[in-house]
Amino acid sequence: MPAKPGFAHPEAIVSTAWLAEHLRDPALRIFDCTTYLHYESGTGRPYRAEAGRADYEAAHIPGSAFLDLQGELSDTASPFNFTMPAPEDLAARFAARGIGEGKRVILYARKSPQWATRVWWMLRAIGFDEAAILDGGFDAWSAEGRPTESGESRYPAVSLTARPRPGLFVGKEAVKAAIGDAGTCTINALSPDLHRGENDRYGRPGRIPGSVNVPVAELLEPGRLTLKPPAEVAERFAAVGADPGKRILLYCGGGIAATLDAFLLHQLGYRNLAVYDASMSEWAKDPSLPIERG
Repeated sequence: MPAKPGFAHPEAIVSTAWLAEHLRDPALRIFDCTTYLHYESGTGRPYRAEAGRADYEAAHIPGSAFLDLQGELSDTASPFNFTMPAPEDLAARFAARGIGEGKRVILYARKSPQWATRVWWMLRAIGFDEAAILDGGFDAWSAEGRPTESGESRYPAVSLTARPRPGLFVGKEAVKAAIGDAGTCTINALSPDLHRGENDRYGRPGRIPGSVNVPVAELLEPGRLTLKPPAEVAERFAAVGADPGKRILLYCGGGIAATLDAFLLHQLGYRNLAVYDASMSEWAKDPSLPIERG
């Protein structure tokens, strides 16, 4: 039974009950992907990123390992957090953590599924399609009283060949070129106050001109971290003009929240999707790029 019947790719979402039944499957590779963002003012940066390793070591789903998104899986030479590395480099990093051919990967996070969807989107961008998101993440698993363990687990290294899908991530030039294009819908996954320009967290307050707002919180069940049903998700995107026939560009603060929107659009059957990797971390600080408020 799929965790969320009605989505186009139900195999990419698993329930806590399913995972509990399959924990001993030797082909499974389960990862906690949690990162915490500590928002700061007066530092010249929008936030401080902290890997959720300490919480993972205190309690995690049995057998699961930890992925440090910024420390292990991002281009640390970039001026922006969470920058996508070159595909071959990223494939080697994933392979070193046990992700490769013949394995099925289950990704989960704490406090928000966007950390799991970021890793899922990165895997898809290098051609690995055997990954799924745990609906509700660790929060649901723990709330249901399911078993946990402490310490650290690791999987043996395997082989993974990158088969890049270069269109899944784009840069600022592609986003700038799409402004005013009737065939493109650009979606901001940040909170409404950031979209309206009432918060200068990333630099110049505001949004990419012409973009519409679908905050990640509106795609989750109220008070929970589980995904809303397909019909409700489809209705929310339709309300902002995200037609399946259009090219959909998605952005946020640093390419994280946007992947949750992108993941759900993929689940609705949308095919022409791209995430602006550096998002407002780059756009808001570049005075040559247009911005709008209100």
